[in-house]
Amino acid sequence: MTIREILRMGDPRLRRVAEPVQALDTLELHGLLLDMRETMIAANGAGLAAPQIGVNLQVVIFGTGQVSPRYPDEPPIEPTVLINPLIEPVSAEENLGWEGCLSVPGLRGQVPRWSRIRYRGVDEWGQAIDRTVGGFHARVVQHECDHLLGILYPQRMRDFSQFGYTDILFPELAGAKSDDD
Repeated sequence: MTIREILRMGDPRLRRVAEPVQALDTLELHGLLLDMRETMIAANGAGLAAPQIGVNLQVVIFGTGQVSPRYPDEPPIEPTVLINPLIEPVSAEENLGWEGCLSVPGLRGQVPRWSRIRYRGVDEWGQAIDRTVGGFHARVVQHECDHLLGILYPQRMRDFSQFGYTDILFPELAGAKSDDD
């Protein structure tokens, strides 16, 4: 396992549309997932997309099973590997929520997201995933899957008066190690 460098906003590799994964349950894919998990945990993240470490594949991981120190008021999310995902809203209802990103360190913004979504895809062994979720879980999935489309959360923002440095907006979180997805 290796902790990988996380690309930061401005790197052109973050703007690419990721390619579908063609082969599942391979040594290469399992190695990538181990590196992604270790990188996400080391950076104190809630999720990570393969493009954030320079791998142009439709692979996201999210959830640690524990409350995120960067989002202490949000419930934990089950650790999940999601490959070749599809997302659809369950309704047109949206809500605003604060988001940070490992690729946009030190900043947070209010981002509109669908309140409830259905997401589908497969895990690393090809087992189907089909879940309908809401709240923080839905927000994290949408955020991570945006990375597969070359989109960073500031591009989704509608009100830049709600965008700023995490340590100013949330001084109580200043002791946490890093911004997370």
